[in-house]
Amino acid sequence: MPIVVQKYGGSSVAGVEKLRKVAQRVKDKREAGYQVVVVVSAMGDTTDELLALAKGVSVDPPRRELDMLLTCGERISMALLSMALQEMDVPAISFTGSQSGIITTDAHAQARIVEVRPYRIHDELARGKVVIVAGYQGVSFKKEVTTLGRGGSDTTAVALAAALDAEACEIYSDVDGVFSADPRVVPDARKLESLSYDEMQELASAGATVLNAQAVEWAKARGITILARTAHGQGTGTAVQELAVPTDHRLKGVTADAEMAVLSASEPIRLAELLEFLDARAVRGRTLDCEGSVGGVRRTVITVPLADIHGADALRRELATRFGDAVSWREDLGTVTCVGVGLNADWAPLRRALAAAEELGAHVHAAHTSPLQLTLLVDKAHLKALTARLHRELLGG
Repeated sequence: MPIVVQKYGGSSVAGVEKLRKVAQRVKDKREAGYQVVVVVSAMGDTTDELLALAKGVSVDPPRRELDMLLTCGERISMALLSMALQEMDVPAISFTGSQSGIITTDAHAQARIVEVRPYRIHDELARGKVVIVAGYQGVSFKKEVTTLGRGGSDTTAVALAAALDAEACEIYSDVDGVFSADPRVVPDARKLESLSYDEMQELASAGATVLNAQAVEWAKARGITILARTAHGQGTGTAVQELAVPTDHRLKGVTADAEMAVLSASEPIRLAELLEFLDARAVRGRTLDCEGSVGGVRRTVITVPLADIHGADALRRELATRFGDAVSWREDLGTVTCVGVGLNADWAPLRRALAAAEELGAHVHAAHTSPLQLTLLVDKAHLKALTARLHRELLGG
């Protein structure tokens, strides 16, 4: 029988009734003639609650111990879903990331999957069972429990789909696929029937939360089609896959990201030195173009996701000790990013974006362009208005 991997996010398993609905969906899939592997996230706000507990004890929790703590959330979900399935007379078994054979690097809190050895999963599928896997986690070659960063359950699902040669990898959430913008910000945002891997990765990296960027990277490398669907009802969803390069230039989506710290480094600081400092602390981010002259000194901007910094205050103090005033830290800025093939084939989109920002009174602190994206760094107070304006300006509606 063909194998299908399904992943359910935290909101889809937040409570007993939702767990039962997921169990019913899994049962229906099994009865349709599939072997089913299910990847689950922690229930609801469990991860945030565990993080709050950790930070109540330590301002900068040790990453190893944080991984030991945070992986508990997914273990709760996997065990409860297995119980719910067995209550429906569906044979099921739950596995942690390490029991599933998910081997990672040893970078605590930001590990990457390097290999999957799904021997136990194959054995249990052969016995007719549904296998429930705790997402977001694995084990390093040093036998250390590791986590994959926020949204890492998506990566777990895609990696398992590749290792199991699954027919499909279905990612379920509260929304029916990927939209051209957040519908809560842009009510007339359009659902996208399909996206290329590159387009989806750019959107995910820039703040779209439907899919994890590392999961898309993994899917692209292994040719796995991702189906982003709603866990509620029957929608058509969005297929993320390899697509023919379009002959026309097109904008696919606009997304905003407010959950970031912005580091601004003056010219006397060697960028490589600052990046080495961040790498040593497993702090990822992206570099934007220089923001111009400040007192005659040029500065380079680096945006860092706050969700991946579990000791932000401690990191900020370390930066000040190491670099002094040469590196500033701000949390009042965010980015608005437009994504599409051939977006910057000419200057028109950037000119229109800058004009729209000026009309809204949104000061552009930095800008970045590539063949697939256009990003403006502005004050957080302008993010929603600029997102809606650029969606209307460049996508219509």
